Amino acid sequence: MKIDIVTIFPTLFDETLNFGILKRARQKNLVNIAVHNLRDFTHDKHKTVDDRPFGGGEGMVLKPEPIFRAVDFLTHNSPEPKLVVLLTPQGKRYDQNYAERLSKYAHIVLICGRYEGVDERVLTLVDEEVSIGDYVLSGGEFAALVIIDSVVRLIPGAVGRYESTRNESFSTGILDCPVYTRPAIYRGLEVPAVLQSGNHAEIARWRRQKALEKTLRNRPDLLKTASLSEEDRLFLLALKTRE
Repeated sequence: MKIDIVTIFPTLFDETLNFGILKRARQKNLVNIAVHNLRDFTHDKHKTVDDRPFGGGEGMVLKPEPIFRAVDFLTHNSPEPKLVVLLTPQGKRYDQNYAERLSKYAHIVLICGRYEGVDERVLTLVDEEVSIGDYVLSGGEFAALVIIDSVVRLIPGAVGRYESTRNESFSTGILDCPVYTRPAIYRGLEVPAVLQSGNHAEIARWRRQKALEKTLRNRPDLLKTASLSEEDRLFLLALKTRE
């Protein structure tokens, strides 16, 4: 996979891309991540990337010309399938299903919005507008890092045990179950006996029920679309009745 990032703050990515899964995936050549300074695609001596909005108003707007040039350059002879994404608060909300879909692309271009936004004409270049949540960041760079991390870890070989990514929160439609490690007792708090029993069927059942319980408590909205068995539904009904 190839990921290109277009930004006016390229050094913001210097350290982050050299840690953990992202570093290992790059070292294994599973992903090629390149950061491009938008100012390198300007033609004036001041390397201007923004200007005042037509019609008046506060703040500045990213100009179309350098973004058009950057996308033209980066997508020339681009491997297929490719996707050009504008990171903006006005975009579609990003989630695990979105990450799964993006992980299937050979080439992704991420355009980091800034200031009061991006000239609307840039949308003629863009395949999708994406937002990582219903809040405003100071720039798309932080959203780009979230997307890159969530996508790269889905590439086979990026995570030590690929199967582990299949059972994480949101991957199965519900939140993940509680997890414990040694010591078995700490400050009077004991690891549930079932997890120490060695009974794999009971452990799986306990984990599923605890995941459902946590989802009901923290993100009940997910249960509306989650794939639930009849046993799951009866368990949730019992929990709600108990409340």
